[in-house]
Amino acid sequence: MVAAIAQTNGWQSKPIELNPAAGGRVFEGIGAVSAGASSRLLMEYPEQQRREVLDYLFKPNFGAGFQHLKVEIGGEVNSTDGIELTHMRSRDDENYQRGYEWWLMEEAKRRNRDVILDCLAWGAPGWIGGGKYYSQDMADYVVKFLQGAKKVHHLDIAYTGIWNETSHDTNWIKLLRRTLDQAGLQKVGVVAADDYDRNGWKIVDEMIANPELRSAVARVGVHYRDAKSPATAHNIGCPLWSSEDGPWRGDWNGAVRLARTINRNYVTGKFTKTEIWSPVTAYYDSLPLPGSGVMRANEPWSGHYEVQPAVWAVAHTTQFAAPGWRYLDSACVLIDGGSVVALESPRGKDFSLVIETMDAKSPQALEFQTTDLPNKILHVWQTSKEKEFEEIADIRPTAGKFSLTVEPNCLYSLTTTSGQRKGQASPPVSASMPLPYKDDFSKYKPGDSPCLFSDQSGAFEIQKRADGPGNCLREVLRHDGIPWHSHLDPKPETIFGDLNWRDYAVVVDAQIPTNGYALLLGRVTIVPQNDKLPNGYAFKVTGAGDWELRAIRTTVGPKPWDFKTTGDTGTPLAQDHTELGTNGWHQLELGMKGYEITVWSDGKILATVHDATHAHGQAGLGSDWSGAEFAKFSLQPETPQH
Repeated sequence: MVAAIAQTNGWQSKPIELNPAAGGRVFEGIGAVSAGASSRLLMEYPEQQRREVLDYLFKPNFGAGFQHLKVEIGGEVNSTDGIELTHMRSRDDENYQRGYEWWLMEEAKRRNRDVILDCLAWGAPGWIGGGKYYSQDMADYVVKFLQGAKKVHHLDIAYTGIWNETSHDTNWIKLLRRTLDQAGLQKVGVVAADDYDRNGWKIVDEMIANPELRSAVARVGVHYRDAKSPATAHNIGCPLWSSEDGPWRGDWNGAVRLARTINRNYVTGKFTKTEIWSPVTAYYDSLPLPGSGVMRANEPWSGHYEVQPAVWAVAHTTQFAAPGWRYLDSACVLIDGGSVVALESPRGKDFSLVIETMDAKSPQALEFQTTDLPNKILHVWQTSKEKEFEEIADIRPTAGKFSLTVEPNCLYSLTTTSGQRKGQASPPVSASMPLPYKDDFSKYKPGDSPCLFSDQSGAFEIQKRADGPGNCLREVLRHDGIPWHSHLDPKPETIFGDLNWRDYAVVVDAQIPTNGYALLLGRVTIVPQNDKLPNGYAFKVTGAGDWELRAIRTTVGPKPWDFKTTGDTGTPLAQDHTELGTNGWHQLELGMKGYEITVWSDGKILATVHDATHAHGQAGLGSDWSGAEFAKFSLQPETPQH
């Protein structure tokens, strides 16, 4: 194969020099950010499909091949699409098996031992600092996470952040550095300050004015900066990271944005690392920012997943350069409607270029000249809307010169290396989750999180029943923690199942504290990231026997990031009182069949109403912070006849 080299449609050739002597910063990789409960459903996949998804995410020369993985330090507060479990529920509690981020880091390392690991907290348990995040308690909490990763999971985490997208405290950054050093974690670098607002670069000015702070910070990390950074940041002598970025979608439009972002983050922003939230949509589409992932895998019951175009937008960098390579600034330039970056291997034996033309209107001819680089054959790979990650040509430079005509709306990689490939696997077809579904929670150990339940606030865990044999599902927290962004977290709620369900009944045994309540949810389609109830039907029963049935109307803002919704509880469809007694188990049921909505307690109909507000959606359970328990959970395909 031979690449096209002619000028096209009148565009003039653009001479671009690849000269290592001109300098360039060290490339530190393309990363994934697993946080905000975005990876929750991945563990629930059948083994074969789970392995395939992980290969696409982390296996070198197969798919996206992420070179860096940042995970959330769980704090059991809502951090976008649910909670992430904590390793320290109290000052005296340490459990390094809770949650799935340990597993994800292990799986990433299993596929690529060179993956760089990183961590960052979004919130924290309420006991931290007596409710104050920036405290010695929080510094110790981070240290324990790092130590537990090493001791229990044999994972060396290279970096830790401050507090995600929250105003930073320079004194605490210095305190964290001292605490890490005292714990023998001198090699763990501190990333600051993971901010995204207009003051995102304030940390740079503070570092210039404060030598101790400058010494404490290993990397300056900012979020969603549109490939822009000030000269003061360029000259501070500290690498710059876009420590959360991304398309928030994996389709072709997301791939276009990602191609621009990865290249231009260096060309115009001098960012040496770009980290993408999220690597995989492994959370329900009813939750905030549905479909944010580079991949999609939120159908564990069918095993279906999607290798989306954004995977190959990432691969155009990760399969052609590794952390430790160096950018060649002389060839990292903007072109008409696009950009070029060039990188060389540590010893200069190989080099690669990544070219994106996502805003170009016409083809253009690019002409290159190399200096002090190997005169090897260049393999050319291309991605367009019609063609994903295909090797299309070989170029044979003559005396270090070569040319390439690039089409608009495309992504190209040219490399002297070999071994790249487009991974192939065949996921099962998409399918609705079948009903009926039953779970008596007997297959779990105490402390487990049950399959397919996605906790939005509170922590619903398997516990031994106090009144006899068997297990129950109990909300184990007694209050919310230190929240992210200080917004109002939901009351304890956990969401379950398929958005396409229409006619079904949610049935569960509940033990309700006298001062508490139990909540059954049905036909849920939107779950807000605040204290409003989900969009759907809500059947609430208190320990005193008061009950109500509501149709909740929840709306989403007009922009993708307006994920804090507003809810209208309206007038109850029905409400009354029923005698429950105390400290006993009661069967509760919310049935939905067409427009007919029925609620039951202990085999007795409490009300039947007709309402057309919601036609389909998921199920869920909820409570307040008083410790309601649930057992014998089931979903029936239609309202049973009693």
